[in-house]
Amino acid sequence: MSIEENKAIVRRYQAAYDNNNLDDLDAVIAVEMISHAAAYDDAPTGLEGAKFGHRQNLSIFPEFRQTIDLLIAEGDKVVMRFTASGTFTGEPLMGVPPTGRRFEITGISIYRIAGGKIVEHWAIEDEIGIMQQIGLMPAPG
Repeated sequence: MSIEENKAIVRRYQAAYDNNNLDDLDAVIAVEMISHAAAYDDAPTGLEGAKFGHRQNLSIFPEFRQTIDLLIAEGDKVVMRFTASGTFTGEPLMGVPPTGRRFEITGISIYRIAGGKIVEHWAIEDEIGIMQQIGLMPAPG
């Protein structure tokens, strides 16, 4: 696949997430996808794990949004710099009821594409920033 085709797969992935249409993930995530960034210990693996993580995020931050700031591709990898935002109005997080506070953070995801689907994923984002902004952790100083 070309670099542009790989970028298009990541854009389709992001659109499925943003439109809360998780069935569309079937077309862009391999069933056996390996995530090196699973956020939930009880998450299943592969495609079902990706859907589980998205459902969990949306249950805590119902209007969660992630926008693509930059896509860079080389070979079978696509790097996405993103901005994520949401308001803690859904389910409790770590036993804490919703605070109604909003967050906005940046992060980087790396996707490996094979056979027209995402087969591997790595990510890093400002999770401490989220906790501070939604009131679950004090800001420094």
